[in-house]
Amino acid sequence: MSLSKHYIELPKKVVVGSGVIRELGSIVKELTSTNSKVLIITGPNVKFLIGEKVANELSSEGFNVDLVVVRDSKVDTANDVLDDSKSKAPRIIIGLGGGKAIDVAKYAAVNLGIDFISVPTAASHDGVASPFVSLRGTGRITSVKAKPPIAIIADVDLISRAPKRLLLAGAGDLIGKFTAVLDWRLAHRLKGEYYGEYAASLSLLSAKHILSFSDVISRGGPEAARIVIEGLISSSTAMCIAGSTRPASGSEHLFSHALDLIANYPALHGEQVALGTIMMAYLHGRKWRRIKYIVKKLGLPTTAKELGVKDVDIIKALTIAHKIRPERYTILGESGLTWEAAERLARVTGVID
Repeated sequence: MSLSKHYIELPKKVVVGSGVIRELGSIVKELTSTNSKVLIITGPNVKFLIGEKVANELSSEGFNVDLVVVRDSKVDTANDVLDDSKSKAPRIIIGLGGGKAIDVAKYAAVNLGIDFISVPTAASHDGVASPFVSLRGTGRITSVKAKPPIAIIADVDLISRAPKRLLLAGAGDLIGKFTAVLDWRLAHRLKGEYYGEYAASLSLLSAKHILSFSDVISRGGPEAARIVIEGLISSSTAMCIAGSTRPASGSEHLFSHALDLIANYPALHGEQVALGTIMMAYLHGRKWRRIKYIVKKLGLPTTAKELGVKDVDIIKALTIAHKIRPERYTILGESGLTWEAAERLARVTGVID
């Protein structure tokens, strides 16, 4: 039996540690020549905190640097940056900041046919290293296939200075890999979808890592930042190997996206994913109470009230989640949950009163 062709693209270099932001210049030199045009895409806060400093340091090392600030990752914003980038003609792009800046950098780079370097300043979700771009502003979830970063520079000192809530959200996103892999296996068994055991195992490993070090993560600090960012990079690598987001995104992500549409992005992505994982683990017949215990221990929301949404929003999200990506089969099935089933699920798991 002949197997279908499968391309795997991985980052060339990953540097994680204390103060590694200082190595950015030497890594850029490895990837392109001195005097090359370098485009840094960052957010307004990060520009003030470190963006201008990084730009000045690269300029002093002989690079022609442009700094672009983005406030969101909407489709229009990404296209505006892309149009502007064409005139600047950079040789390499650096995404410096959180998920929004890195997603826009990734989008611009793949459309320009050049490499980009991911320099996360927060460990809030695995978009920091994944080969996919999530864009908003179309009224639906838009996930675009891109390329993984050519290099990832994760300075744990820098990341640990971000609000602790962002770090915990990253841990919540990783916990979601438990149900994502279960959904992937289910789609393989029932729909004949491609399933990669190695990619699935790697993704699960990142989730188990969070369970093993939940005490350290809940306290925050550089060591917690290292644990979470390494898990996020591992999860992203699993997506690179699988060639899809399957190892990292399942019914728990569909619930989160549905909640975004209903309640207008009420909380952080990883917070919503963690809450969704509790309920999806119940549907899969797995140890949802154990997952809920860890989520609570980390300091993440486990109820609608803690998440800042109405009970009815949770129920509505559960009933429409299967429609978010109809081509993606999960435990929610093709017809989704009825209102009664959704309400019961949320009540049994304690998400609503």
